[in-house]
Amino acid sequence: MGLMIRGIPVVLYERKLSGKDGFGHPTYEETAVTVENVLVAPATTTEILDTYNVTGKKAVYNIAIPKKDDHTWQDCRVDFFGEAWKVIGFPQQGIDENIPGDWNQKWMVERYGK
Repeated sequence: MGLMIRGIPVVLYERKLSGKDGFGHPTYEETAVTVENVLVAPATTTEILDTYNVTGKKAVYNIAIPKKDDHTWQDCRVDFFGEAWKVIGFPQQGIDENIPGDWNQKWMVERYGK
């Protein structure tokens, strides 16, 4: 029997615009949703350095999102491994039919609040 790859549940705090603060900046409301079968892998040294040089943010993990997921991930907080993380940058995404497995979108996350 072949090797089965399975992701973990991740709590995504999806952000929705809720108004503006006293300075006219947008404010957001977060809604927690558990997304099943998310792959989590350490970022490579090259990915960490490239992300830091481009964005000034230190990527720690890559997360791969299941193909059928339709949540908004950009700039959201996520919880896994007992820690809080923030999704950074833009996704790498492929064409579902051309990618084997259950995942087609990869994001990077940095440590939240550090």
